[in-house]
Amino acid sequence: MAGHSKWKTTKHYKAAADAKRGALFTKLIREITVAAKAGGGDPDGNPRLRTAIDNARKVSCPKENIERGIKKGTGELEGADYTEVLYEAYAPGGVALMIQALTDNPTRTVADIRYKLSRNGGNLGSTNSVSYLFDRKGRMSLAVEGLDEDTVMMAALEAGAEDVTRDGEDFLITTAPADLHAVREAMETAGYAVREAALSWVPQTTVKVEGENATALLKLLDALDDLDDVQNIDANFEMDEDALAEA
Repeated sequence: MAGHSKWKTTKHYKAAADAKRGALFTKLIREITVAAKAGGGDPDGNPRLRTAIDNARKVSCPKENIERGIKKGTGELEGADYTEVLYEAYAPGGVALMIQALTDNPTRTVADIRYKLSRNGGNLGSTNSVSYLFDRKGRMSLAVEGLDEDTVMMAALEAGAEDVTRDGEDFLITTAPADLHAVREAMETAGYAVREAALSWVPQTTVKVEGENATALLKLLDALDDLDDVQNIDANFEMDEDALAEA
C-alpha cells in the first residue's frame, strides 16, 4: 500500500453503496457546479466538467442532480458561490496531508477541519508547510483484474501518461495536470474502464505507518472525509493491506 490513493478509492466506492451515498453525491455535484462555473456548461469544451460528470455517473448519481449542478454553475439556477481552498496539515505518525475543499464559507470550513484534526491527533499547518513534499499530478485508476501490466503501461505512455504503477487491485496512471483529461479520453477510447480520475497531490516519498498510528490516521481521514466541504485528501503514507482493510 503506497500512499493514500487506495484508501481514497476504497472509501469512494464504499460510500456509493452505503448510507454515505447522499454525502458522496453532494461532493460530486459541488465539483460539477464549480467546474461549470469555471469553464462553461458544455462538457465537450470543458474537460474538468466532463471528468466531474463521468465520476458522478460511475456511482450512479441521478441525471437530474448532475443537470441541476451544471445549471447552478452556469447561473441558470440559483446556487451557492463555492471557493476552492487548500489546507496543509500534519497527522499521526508524521504523515503530511493535503486537504482540498470547496466551500461557500471558508471561515466555517477551516474551523471544522481544525476541530477534526485536533480531536484525532493532527494539527493544521501553515501555507507551504508540507506542500513541498508533494507534486501536483493527474491521477486515474484502472481495476487490475483481466489486464496485463505491460499492455496497460504501453497504452498509457502512448496516450501521454508519465507513469503507471500497481497499487493493490488498481493500476494508477500518473499524468501532468494539463494532460489528465486527454489521457483519460485516450484510455477509454482504447477500451479501458477508468474507475476514477482527478487532479491529486502525489507524494514524493512516503512514511510507513503501523500500529496505533495507523489506527489513529485512518480515524482522522474518516473524520475529515465526513465533512461536506472536503473534496479530496492526499497523504504521504504507506500502510499494510491488513491495516487498511480494517478501516
